Amino acid sequence: MKKAVSVLDIVEKKGKERIVMVTAYDSTMARIVDASDVDIILVGDSAGNVMAGQKTTLPVTMDQMIYHTSCVTAVEPKALVVGDMPFLSYQTGVEEAVRNAGRFLKEAKCQAVKLEGGQRVIEQVRAIVKADIPVMGHLGLTPQSVHAFGGFKVQGRGEHAAKHLVEDALKLQDAGVFSLVLECVPLNLAREVTSALSIPTIGIGAGVFCDGQVLVIQDLLGMSKEFKPKFVKRYANLFDGIVEALDTYATEVRQGIFPDDEHSFLE
Repeated sequence: MKKAVSVLDIVEKKGKERIVMVTAYDSTMARIVDASDVDIILVGDSAGNVMAGQKTTLPVTMDQMIYHTSCVTAVEPKALVVGDMPFLSYQTGVEEAVRNAGRFLKEAKCQAVKLEGGQRVIEQVRAIVKADIPVMGHLGLTPQSVHAFGGFKVQGRGEHAAKHLVEDALKLQDAGVFSLVLECVPLNLAREVTSALSIPTIGIGAGVFCDGQVLVIQDLLGMSKEFKPKFVKRYANLFDGIVEALDTYATEVRQGIFPDDEHSFLE
């Protein structure tokens, strides 16, 4: 039987075994993911894009994240479940950050939370960790800062930006994060950060030198025709397969093929 994955298990994989993380936002997908050999399920605020059709993650609320995370934890996955703290759930102050992080564990029953940013959220990270809530950090392209960045762009280019990112990573580690997502940063910078830290890094668009990788589940399964950034590899093409199944269903209904006796109650 698959063993439940803990925060400590993830930390201990550093330098020994690469970490596999994917997103999920509902019970059906969480059950499928947990039948696979995945270490972490991230209930990302990318639910705003994937599930709600928003252009950014900014509109996502705490209540929506609690709902999606609860859907995932309802199947009691063995993978570690991390809830993603949405925009303005932690930036406004330490007290609110701790309260909202606590909601993820208390109401949504996940094992850890993730939040974006470096120096500007250090006090929030320290306070959340002090409340015995494990925290995953997130640097590089932090989608909640998309307007400040001027769009979805690679971060950490140039000597000054790279130095600042390394410093932020070290400060987050000192504040107590158990792992760190690096999103859309040059691979050599990701290698430098990974080497500098004693905690694992998990990359998305950050190259091969991170301690693990994460992708949005719908992206790696090929469930969208339009969205395919450079860092996404499609391991399936479910969009076409689902359309084909629906067209077959529609044809059989219109032709009276379905439902047949096998799929009917005869007595």
